[in-house]
Amino acid sequence: MGISQYFSATYAEAREKFLDAAKSAGAAIESHVNPNAEGSNGEELAADVARFGDMDSERLFIAVSGTHGNEGFCGSGYQTGFIKERIVDARPESVAVLLVHAINPYGFSHLRRVTEDNVDLNRNFRDFSKPPPDNPRYAEIHDLLVPSDWDGPGRARADAALEAWRAENGGMPAFQAAVTGGQYDFPDGMFFGGGKASWSNQIFRAILQKHGSKAKRIGCIDFHTGLGPAGYGEPICILSPDTPGFERAHGWWGDEVTSIDGVAAQKSTSAPVTGPLIGSFEETLPGAEATAIGLEFGTVALSQVLDALRGDNWLYARGLGSGLGMDSGLARAIKAKMRDALYVDTDDWKEKIYARGADFTLKAYRGLTS
Repeated sequence: MGISQYFSATYAEAREKFLDAAKSAGAAIESHVNPNAEGSNGEELAADVARFGDMDSERLFIAVSGTHGNEGFCGSGYQTGFIKERIVDARPESVAVLLVHAINPYGFSHLRRVTEDNVDLNRNFRDFSKPPPDNPRYAEIHDLLVPSDWDGPGRARADAALEAWRAENGGMPAFQAAVTGGQYDFPDGMFFGGGKASWSNQIFRAILQKHGSKAKRIGCIDFHTGLGPAGYGEPICILSPDTPGFERAHGWWGDEVTSIDGVAAQKSTSAPVTGPLIGSFEETLPGAEATAIGLEFGTVALSQVLDALRGDNWLYARGLGSGLGMDSGLARAIKAKMRDALYVDTDDWKEKIYARGADFTLKAYRGLTS
């Protein structure tokens, strides 16, 4: 069956494959059950953790899947393959490995980017004791992004107004920045960063504190999908190119590393964001040197991705409240587009994800021990 056997069609299947592989390989396993939600088929939702190596290790490699819900199909397939193909066994003796599977299990199961409280987890790791950043451009278009209907005149009017907004404000790059950068004023909107630390945020920090308390050097890859050419994994650093953290990432993973705060050739396909998960290390583990990237795999065109995310947001913000059922044709079509926008269900795409993930993991091993 090859590499594709490690990927799954549902969250429940992905969780079973991951746990079975981890148990067979002798990992220390813990499961953090989400008490606030259940799966799309009523199943238990959990962020599962598999650890390989001594708890006192000073060098720790972490791989995270499912930060953005159903982007977890990608990271989960890599994590299961990572175990089954024995990449975990190739680690140096001094390096421990921590696999965090489906840190946002609700989104994974329900084919959503967000958590059970409509929070974009990768915009939620910020200091909530301080005022949130302002995003006035999102405020200008929020009502257009969430129209009164999805398949009628309300949507048509909103689409026309959004096209006019893009023409007047810098085109797709400006639109991407306004929508995806994160916003904290519209709880029913897109890329909402939340008003407090979400359950997934709290659990991830607790996992770090438990498993990283002895670590002096940490390497982390957080798996994502939806930006860039199909099958290509862009290594994205959240730090600017003139920082020690970016320089380490560049030294480990090479010239392909980009920055959300970069310019020219170093500029990422991602817009600058507030509150990303890999930005939590400094606060949570201040004694450790962390070198972290998001490995972002392309799927379909950005316009298709944003349209799918917009449709999913509309379904939960407007559609279900107006009586539309999840078994309706419209709801099923919206969910199918969400799945296909963030997960390419072909052997070729899966093989590229696994090969890229394995390569970057081996480079992280070398970086941790150099």
